[in-house]
Amino acid sequence: MRRNQIEARERAIQRGIRFIYGAACDAKTFAAYGFDLLCCFSLIASTSTDSRLRKLAYEMGSERARRWRKEHRALPSGADPKTITDFIDATVSADKLGVRDGALKARIRQAARNFTVHDFLGFDPSVESPPGDLPKRCRCGARNLRGRKSCKKCKRRLQMQSRYETWMQALYRGYRNERSGVMLGTRYADAIRWLPEMRPYCAAESGMDEDFYDSVYAVTHVVYTLNDYGRFRLSPRWLPHEFEFLKDNLESAISMDDPEMAGEFLDTLKAFGVNDENPLIQKCSDYLLSRQNSDGSWGDVNADDVYNRYHPTWTAIDGLRDYAWRGERLSFPKLKPLLEQWGAT
Repeated sequence: MRRNQIEARERAIQRGIRFIYGAACDAKTFAAYGFDLLCCFSLIASTSTDSRLRKLAYEMGSERARRWRKEHRALPSGADPKTITDFIDATVSADKLGVRDGALKARIRQAARNFTVHDFLGFDPSVESPPGDLPKRCRCGARNLRGRKSCKKCKRRLQMQSRYETWMQALYRGYRNERSGVMLGTRYADAIRWLPEMRPYCAAESGMDEDFYDSVYAVTHVVYTLNDYGRFRLSPRWLPHEFEFLKDNLESAISMDDPEMAGEFLDTLKAFGVNDENPLIQKCSDYLLSRQNSDGSWGDVNADDVYNRYHPTWTAIDGLRDYAWRGERLSFPKLKPLLEQWGAT
């Protein structure tokens, strides 16, 4: 990569992370998404090669973690499953940013015992594969039980989550449970066991856009949860179907003009050892650089939900930055024989 390209990428990343920090400093945004924003800063700070970027992300994240700790000294009384998962995600990231509160984690662990795996995920991955009858949250904001076709609150007809979206959530939750030591419903092995059944994934040309979209994010989260979110390289031998899917569909993110998806394609392919000199990586990196907004963000500047501003920016940064890989290994080494067995079929 030429020097001017490297400098352009570094400038774009700096502008992007400053946009995210600005969003995180907005009280309303931080109240809604503080748990996710702390995760963003902690991961960039712990996995980036660039020491300046690591330092900046750590400083930004630590300041926001202190704010979150100040505002969340206790778990709210009668906390529901969503509140509990948000709290554990925030407190784990705050710990990584050097702002700890072991007592709060203990209270979260105690509160989690009041709920079942169905409360957290809608199904139990230890006994069944990801189902197709879990309703998405209704437009009125209500959450509905599995199998309902109309909203209990406003009576609108409900849309169902795809099986890939349901699986992605189980993968993330299982991973986070294992890493946090707070078991919110399931173990990672229970979620990843359905990998062979979820193949083959929906390609872009299938004409099923939503299924393709959810397939992409399911595959990227297979990679993230198995490489400890950017800490380890993965062998294509362990996940051959997923590796080929990512290579074959990367250009779809560009044709769909979707920088959020493009960022996730880039960082997951890099996890398999595909480097910046690869023509596909170069093409996608150039696309991301061309789509950065004047305020440093990526995504739709007119989006109503700020999540659709900061999250595409986060994934674009992750796609463009370099990683301080800690060798080739799995987050859960005991899964290696199973992955190799599944990869051979």
